[in-house]
Amino acid sequence: MQGGVNLDSTIMILVGIIILAILGIIQYIAIKTATKKKVLILEGEAEKLVENAKKEAESTKKEAILEAKEEVHKLRSDLDRDSRDRRNEIQRLERRILQREEALDKKSDLLEKKEENINKKMQEISQLEESAQEIYNHRREELEKVSNLSTEEAKEILLDEVKKEITHETALMIKEIESKAKEEADKKSREIITTAIQRCAADHVSESTVHVVALPNDEMKGRIIGREGRNIRTLETLTGVDLIIDDTPEAVILSSFDPIRREIAKIALEKLIIDGRIHPARIEEMVERATKDVENDIKEEGEQATLETGVHGLHPEIMRLLGRLKYRTSYGQNVLKHSIEVSYLAGLMASELGLDVNLAKRAGLLHDIGKAVDQEHEGPHALIGGDLAKKYHESPLVVNAIAAHHGDVEMMSLEAILVQSADAISAARPGARRETLEAYIKRLEKLEEIANSYEGVEKSYAIQAGREIRIMVKPELLDDAGSIELARSLAKSVEEQLEYPGQIKINVIRETRAVDYAK
Repeated sequence: MQGGVNLDSTIMILVGIIILAILGIIQYIAIKTATKKKVLILEGEAEKLVENAKKEAESTKKEAILEAKEEVHKLRSDLDRDSRDRRNEIQRLERRILQREEALDKKSDLLEKKEENINKKMQEISQLEESAQEIYNHRREELEKVSNLSTEEAKEILLDEVKKEITHETALMIKEIESKAKEEADKKSREIITTAIQRCAADHVSESTVHVVALPNDEMKGRIIGREGRNIRTLETLTGVDLIIDDTPEAVILSSFDPIRREIAKIALEKLIIDGRIHPARIEEMVERATKDVENDIKEEGEQATLETGVHGLHPEIMRLLGRLKYRTSYGQNVLKHSIEVSYLAGLMASELGLDVNLAKRAGLLHDIGKAVDQEHEGPHALIGGDLAKKYHESPLVVNAIAAHHGDVEMMSLEAILVQSADAISAARPGARRETLEAYIKRLEKLEEIANSYEGVEKSYAIQAGREIRIMVKPELLDDAGSIELARSLAKSVEEQLEYPGQIKINVIRETRAVDYAK
């Protein structure tokens, strides 16, 4: 029973497999048939596309050929038109060239005719020159016979007369031009200088070579002198200053030509008097303190001068040297105050003239910097100052203005001239400077001696405290032109041989007098 069931199952499986196989075959046949139909359809469509593509290619080819033919036709037309235009232009140029050739031929004919006329006139001129030369030679011979002079002698006489006349006229022209220039320059310079002086008013205090230190009583003199003079010797040795203790009540005089040493001694002595303990060790200590105080004061004065004038960026050593000028005098005028005033004046004049104000003020402030060390170096203080400014990297124009303010070197800028002028203005203020009577008298005598050394000078007088010299000349020896030349030569000689503050006016007077008597 069980075996029969298994057999049926097997049969059923086989039948199923066979059915599935048949179905698969049928499906494959159906798919293959459908695929063939699609291939046929696609082949038909491809053939149609190929035919359409061929047709489109053919039409495109025809259109391209037509367009190419049209372009060739257009280019050919343009070329023909260009060729026609060029032919016309060439023909026009040929016509112009022919016209020019004709005009040149006509001009050539005219030039030939003119050349012939010129040759004829040259021949006529040559004949005239020959006849004129004959007439000139004949007349010269006649003049030589009449005057009893040769041609060379007559030429010399004429040249001498012409030289004299030209010299006289030149002197008159120079005098006229100088007078006009001086009038205009004096007017303008007076305005500028007056404005600068009005805007920079400064007081002047003459300084001497001594200091007076007040004492509380006369007993202090003995303590300053010390036992056997040891205190006063110590103070004089340490400071290099002479202490004068005389009959002047309650006062001691400090004398020295070095103002810095004199100031140190003054400060030290005042501190010793206040302290009351006066002995060599204490004196040494006070002198050392006073030296530091003066050094600090020098530094502060240099900084203060730069702040007052608005000059910045100076080297510290330059500022220290500037501060030393506080203790330096020139003809009694304080050099630091003078330098500050020159800086102001130079800056004000530079602003009036439209020049570099900062350069003028800087050079004016430093123009006498050489006086801070002129006792330690040889040479003029202007050149020493120029070397110092160059050493501490000042600009070349500042260096030149410092070195040139007394004429030792040539000036390179207008600002240098302003510094020189400001220096003269500051020094020439009434009461600004003083000099010893002996030096003053020697300068006046030397001034008159230089004037009297010139030929033709009759008398000379130094007047106005030596700021002007009047010279009377002999009119029969010097004419007006010679008077002008004498004034110039004398001015140069005075500049070379004398040293003086400010400037000296040379006034040459030529006077002709006619005297007769009625009888």
